Amino acid sequence: MNLSEIISLLSGVALFLFGMTLMGDGLKRVAGNKLEMVLYRMSNTALKGVLLGTGVTVVIQSSCATSVMVVGFVNAGMMKVKQAISVILGAILGTSITGWIISLSYIDGTSGVLGLFSTTTLTGIVAVIGIILRMGSKNQTRQRIGDILMGFAVLMFGMSAMSGAVSGLGERAWFTNLLTSLSNPMLGILVGAAFTAILQSASAAVGIVQALSVTGAMTFGSTLPLLMGIAIGASLPVLLSALGANTDGKRTAMIYLVAEVVSVMLCAALFYLSDAIFRFPFTGIVMNPFSLALVNTILRFAMVVLLFPFVDILEAIVTLLIPGKEDPAKSLTIRLEERFINHPTLAIEQSRLTINDMAVRAKDALMEAFSLLWQYDADGFAKVKQLESEGDQYEDGLGSYLIKLTGRELTQQQTEDLSKYLHTLPDFERLSDRALSIAGSAAEIHDKKISFSSEAQHELSVIIAATKEIIDLTLQSFLENDLMLAASVEPLEELIDQLCNEVRLHHVERLQRGQCTIQLGFVFNDLLTSLEQVGDRCSNIAVAMIELDTDAFDTHEYLTKLKNMQSPEFIQSFSAYQKKFAL
Repeated sequence: MNLSEIISLLSGVALFLFGMTLMGDGLKRVAGNKLEMVLYRMSNTALKGVLLGTGVTVVIQSSCATSVMVVGFVNAGMMKVKQAISVILGAILGTSITGWIISLSYIDGTSGVLGLFSTTTLTGIVAVIGIILRMGSKNQTRQRIGDILMGFAVLMFGMSAMSGAVSGLGERAWFTNLLTSLSNPMLGILVGAAFTAILQSASAAVGIVQALSVTGAMTFGSTLPLLMGIAIGASLPVLLSALGANTDGKRTAMIYLVAEVVSVMLCAALFYLSDAIFRFPFTGIVMNPFSLALVNTILRFAMVVLLFPFVDILEAIVTLLIPGKEDPAKSLTIRLEERFINHPTLAIEQSRLTINDMAVRAKDALMEAFSLLWQYDADGFAKVKQLESEGDQYEDGLGSYLIKLTGRELTQQQTEDLSKYLHTLPDFERLSDRALSIAGSAAEIHDKKISFSSEAQHELSVIIAATKEIIDLTLQSFLENDLMLAASVEPLEELIDQLCNEVRLHHVERLQRGQCTIQLGFVFNDLLTSLEQVGDRCSNIAVAMIELDTDAFDTHEYLTKLKNMQSPEFIQSFSAYQKKFAL
């Protein structure tokens, strides 16, 4: 090849890879958000897993992307290793569809119906439609469809450039000799695996082999080992994705390599043993892009069929290769799988589950702290302290995770959810802090043998009952995203503030009558302050939900309007709470 042909080949490869990336990214943006959750929720049987893995890979055009997603599922505890195996088998099959798409660039015809599908015509039509959608539409979905079409056009143009650059190689003796040497199964598999490991894409490797097939020098005998090697080489990106994963995550990534190697060995043994006995006449057939795509699909289908009955054995193999028990959760935020950052639907869903768990734990801490006031227990105090520490871990882990998500392209609903979690996260952490403060007061009461008067105990029990109710209201409204329920939080918070102020006045009167001591008063006042702050945090959470639903967030302005222009609903709720929690 002369310099001009080499440059043309390299430019074709560059355009081809760029087109594949552009088309794949567009497909992921259009369909990926829905497919991620479908893949997660519906892979409960082996057959469903294979079908879903195939379908998702066909759509997003990357078996590696599907497999990396599955590694993330397992690493986050959302999926078992056994479930992941069937999905990965489906991904191995699904990636063969790209070869058929690439084959469209080799359709030739200058007249009749085929003329409409010739490379030049098809590329031109797709490119024009793509650029119109990309540049002329403000609709995000249409723009992404434009990206898909533009990527497809660039891919086809790159294939044409590659084909043109290598078209003369079929007449070169050195090239023919090279391909003949690849008929050796071991050498062909090694070359295909190394080639794909460098490109890190089985689809790209198959596309380049299809371009080489136009030389007319590639036979079935030299192509099959290459395709087998390409299948094995595609496992490298998946293995790299498992760096830093837990034991099951690493096993899941290893499945891809084991499945490819075992199935290739079985297929190679069956084919070459049969060929030695029966001497297949088709091994010398000259391949073209279409027949190559067909062989690739048949090969991958055979690989999946051979392995499908042995899912349990595959699981046993990877367990043997990567020994050890399942890793325990290194932190409470194990759901926050870093691999999901590129899949916002999954990341938002896992963030929702995590903050919900955090909210429940904050409530548990408060309920345990309240019980300590009446019956102190060292184990109970330790539990509150542990839950408060966990609240700090949640805030640190989830806060960092949510910040990373802000830089991603999100839908309007995802943006709203993200904002809600970011605004409410600190308040849930502060609720845990208040629980520890209340538990500390309980410990002081116990250690100093402090005893409140019957009147003070009654008043405290009323405010605690009101505080328990506002916690229940807030948690239920948040978990169910119930804005009507959230609206009932503020009247109760207003009442808790009034009750605390009223009880403080009563406490001063008891001090003046000598029914209370200064030391006891400090503890009593600390408790009232903590209860007020619990109400304030619940109010913040409810207001954030209501305000963010209206695309606004100004807590001060909202509360000012609410208190100055009290609605009949507010007054009615406040009156009902007054009767329920009367001193």
